[in-house]
Amino acid sequence: MQSYTIGQAARLLGVSPDTARRWADAGRITTHRDEGGRRLVDGRDLAAFSVDLARSGGADEETPSTSVRNAFPGIVTAIKLGDVAAQVEIQAGPHRLVSLLTREAVEELGLEVGMEATARVKSTNVHIDRA
Repeated sequence: MQSYTIGQAARLLGVSPDTARRWADAGRITTHRDEGGRRLVDGRDLAAFSVDLARSGGADEETPSTSVRNAFPGIVTAIKLGDVAAQVEIQAGPHRLVSLLTREAVEELGLEVGMEATARVKSTNVHIDRA
């Protein structure tokens, strides 16, 4: 049977290795040790846990339901409003992201310079989620 290290299990679950270790320490994930002392998770146990995790709402209850996985939380640094379209800039750490969206979307989200927001990038599209 395939076994996974804590790091591999964390990557497959979409969480940090520290989170996977905490779950193992709390007994949420069943582990065993190999000859070298590494903690391993059996593939079947990991598969069952991942299904349970998804059914219970995932690893992070604050994560919105979305198919867009590349999230850049940051701060809105500029908004340029036109009659119909708008341009929103977000500084996410060292990354400057620019999204073109409708003026209506900016107004519905209540976006303002200085507020937290998350830019989500899927292919060549940037989506903005209000924090």
